[in-house]
Amino acid sequence: MPMGSLLATVQAQREEILAIAARHGAFNVRLFGSVVKGEDTDESDIDFLVDYDVNRITPWFPGGLLMDLEDLLERRVDVLTESGMSPLIKENVLAEARPL
Repeated sequence: MPMGSLLATVQAQREEILAIAARHGAFNVRLFGSVVKGEDTDESDIDFLVDYDVNRITPWFPGGLLMDLEDLLERRVDVLTESGMSPLIKENVLAEARPL
């Protein structure tokens, strides 16, 4: 896979990604990391940042969301929330994050 091609894969699956997120109570899905920087490689995972509605999340959130996205994208995925993010990376992630 050429460098930077994961973004096209994610964009092609955008509607399904958003639908999966909604089923798990997540919204405001954003990408960050190597995919948005165009630095992804064959070994890269896909980094998602999401907001969530505490009244709508499933009991297995965010693990279920992560597994469903990995199944769809056939790639390792990380799912972070602002509240679950380390303060050490929060500022950089928020500055880098791009809406899906």
